[in-house]
Amino acid sequence: MRDRAHEAVVAAVRTAYGRLIAYLSARTRDIAAAEDALAAALEAALETWPDRGVPDRPEAWLLTVARNRLNDGRRRARVRAEAVPTLLTLMDEAQAVADEGPSFPDVAFPDERLKLMFVCTHPAIAPEVRTPLILQTVLGLTSERIAGAFLVKPAAMAQRLARAKTKIRDAGIGFDVPEAADWPARLGPLCDAIYAAYGLGWGDYAGEEEDGNGLSDEAMTLGIALYDLLGQMKRPVVAPELNGLLALMLYCEARRTARYDASGRYVALSDQDPRQWDKTMIDRGDALLTMAQKLRQFGRYQLEAAIQSAHLRRGLTGVNLLDEIVILYEGLLRFGPSLAARVGHAAAVTEAGGAEAGLALLDALDGERLKDYQPYWAVRAHVLQKLGRPEAHAAFDRAIGLSRHEGQRAFLLKKQKAAREQNRDG
Repeated sequence: MRDRAHEAVVAAVRTAYGRLIAYLSARTRDIAAAEDALAAALEAALETWPDRGVPDRPEAWLLTVARNRLNDGRRRARVRAEAVPTLLTLMDEAQAVADEGPSFPDVAFPDERLKLMFVCTHPAIAPEVRTPLILQTVLGLTSERIAGAFLVKPAAMAQRLARAKTKIRDAGIGFDVPEAADWPARLGPLCDAIYAAYGLGWGDYAGEEEDGNGLSDEAMTLGIALYDLLGQMKRPVVAPELNGLLALMLYCEARRTARYDASGRYVALSDQDPRQWDKTMIDRGDALLTMAQKLRQFGRYQLEAAIQSAHLRRGLTGVNLLDEIVILYEGLLRFGPSLAARVGHAAAVTEAGGAEAGLALLDALDGERLKDYQPYWAVRAHVLQKLGRPEAHAAFDRAIGLSRHEGQRAFLLKKQKAAREQNRDG
């Protein structure tokens, strides 16, 4: 019974954390208090469910306990009289949802989560913390995991997030969908957060841990919900970058099953069997990207999608598009010279026949930020192997040590062995 209870709590966190936080904080506008209340509810579940059994509606149980915790905390703090109506409204709505049925209605939470995402992208919130704030409050990621994705220290990330939540509470930032005129400033951070979540699920965790795949799926769901919301507004908002983001994720999803072989070992894109790719997803991505490009408002996600599209066309047709891919990366760097884009550019230059040039690009990157960035070391090892350099062995060691997926480690170990044999024979 204890194992089943623990699994039920984990499942609730994985599938409902963001929805619960969004609902609990939508009226109180206090994200930190909502997180504390939900944490207390989860702790109570771990204590009581093993003895009393898992309730028929775990999410409703957690919401009820969390809203009671909010109520008790505010009562003890003697909430000012003007806050009481807001609190009572929250309690009434929470109870109504808890009584509704076997689970929360699918239509109840997507809008609430999107509202919470808009709160996190409010102009009053520091730009550098908007995406991390969405990752934590909407998707339930820890500050440690977010810090790893942004290559900063966990303590620094935790402080930034805490300050942002205090800002939301003290400034009384509204939980609502902004006017159409305010969308351009909000869409960028929203897309960044969705893609960051997708990348975390797709990268280190893909194929091994269930929460990783779930995170990618959740990012897709939020992207589609945002796309649908744009289309339902009285004045539809044109968002070519959101089209590009959805196309990018669809292109990646199309080849998910081809990324690992039957033994679980990672398969490089150039070695994948195109017959395993999902052509329906590729077609959907093509349609979205074509729609975006017709608007001639190019941006980062359209270019990243175009790069993935070129890789797919190369695999499907056999046509050498490596030079075109290098050009697309050069365009991407003008829009956003991120570390990932610069490493990808170096890899593309190497594959197009310029290993020495690719190594020079890698050498020009910021050494301190690269210390724990696994893709850099994997690409560096590959480039050094192509050049027949003995330093490839140490780069492979670093890449293997930073890999969190066994299939990726197996792939790199195989390449490292080949590099060692190549140096010995040479």
